[in-house]
Amino acid sequence: MPQQPLPEDEPVRLFLPDGPARAVDRILPAIGAQAARADQTRTVDPDVISALKASEVMKLAATSNIGGVEASILQIGRELEAISANCTSTAWTMWNHLAVFHLFVGALGPDHQDLLTGIVERGEWVCFPAGAGSGLTGVVDGDHIRLNGKCSFSSGGRYADWAGAAFLMVDAQGNRIEPMDIRFTVVPLTTDGVKIDPTWDGSGVRASATDDLHYTEVLVPLDRCVPWYGANRAEALREISVVSPRYREDWVGLSDVWLGWMGVGLVRAALAEATAQIRDRRSIMGKKMVTRPTIQVNLGHAAALVSAAEATMETACSQVDRRIHAGVVPDEADYLRQMALSTSAINQLEEAMQLLLRCQGGNGLRESGSFERRWRDFQMMPLHINAHQDRVHHQLGRFVLGEELEAF
Repeated sequence: MPQQPLPEDEPVRLFLPDGPARAVDRILPAIGAQAARADQTRTVDPDVISALKASEVMKLAATSNIGGVEASILQIGRELEAISANCTSTAWTMWNHLAVFHLFVGALGPDHQDLLTGIVERGEWVCFPAGAGSGLTGVVDGDHIRLNGKCSFSSGGRYADWAGAAFLMVDAQGNRIEPMDIRFTVVPLTTDGVKIDPTWDGSGVRASATDDLHYTEVLVPLDRCVPWYGANRAEALREISVVSPRYREDWVGLSDVWLGWMGVGLVRAALAEATAQIRDRRSIMGKKMVTRPTIQVNLGHAAALVSAAEATMETACSQVDRRIHAGVVPDEADYLRQMALSTSAINQLEEAMQLLLRCQGGNGLRESGSFERRWRDFQMMPLHINAHQDRVHHQLGRFVLGEELEAF
């Protein structure tokens, strides 16, 4: 069923107040209305995609000198929180667009400012398939580079207009050029030889279109290809020329803080739905569930965890915004702090979801409309490699011990 706005006097809303006015507010009813259908069909409603592309939401991560809104990192987080509370698949695709567009601007730099401005002004969507199993090669062909290979995890690809492509340079025989030469470009998804294979069959964020992308003899202009800073991208961004100082912030750290906000929105909505349903439910032998001490304790604990996660994410985003405003170039500790705070918040939210599951019981899972979908969607968050606690805590542990960090 569509996510209904909470009444002003709803206790969950009083304890966890909704965010300030957002660019996405007018689209939220449509996003919520199609959430269950998007999950079932694995496709976000085309009208919702069109509405998002025509809105300021698309331009939040772009600075004003390339036609963008230049929203604060915190505002972007609150926008994604609201979308996620209504449809996490929709939020997941928009999250990817905003995070990887930030990456594209940093990677392409001032020499491609006109290209970036055009993408922003036309309200075009971007994606970046480069997950595990990707393998893309490029060979020089006159004033072009010819791309071949497969790239995985193209979240939002079916809704997008451009794809980012990181590729390994090879010679005419397909042998890797030494020393290793990795480059990056952006490719219109209407280009001949580009094919999206709808392979995403995940249990959560089912409509995120996290598919495989295939390149077959795809030609891209040589002058649109730039050096790719993969493992050392955060370090490189502190030194290379950028369109705006904002783009010295690493996209992985920003993706983590925004992922944390999506988790807050999802779990806040799950908590509100659970408390509303439990007020009218009875347990075995007809006893009202609201009178059960364990229900009260578990829901109270869940609410406290969501509040703590929200405060953590507000702190994480505010730290970045203050740094951008002051023109301070981030260092390794700043980057790790973004990931650590996000991972901690996601862990708190994971515990809250477990408590909500405990309160649902068998009948709750059978009768409730959205909890199962929200549960499945949430599982994608702690599993995402950017915010995965094993990776983040390993890197942070090496840092505090004075050991050299591993790639990525």
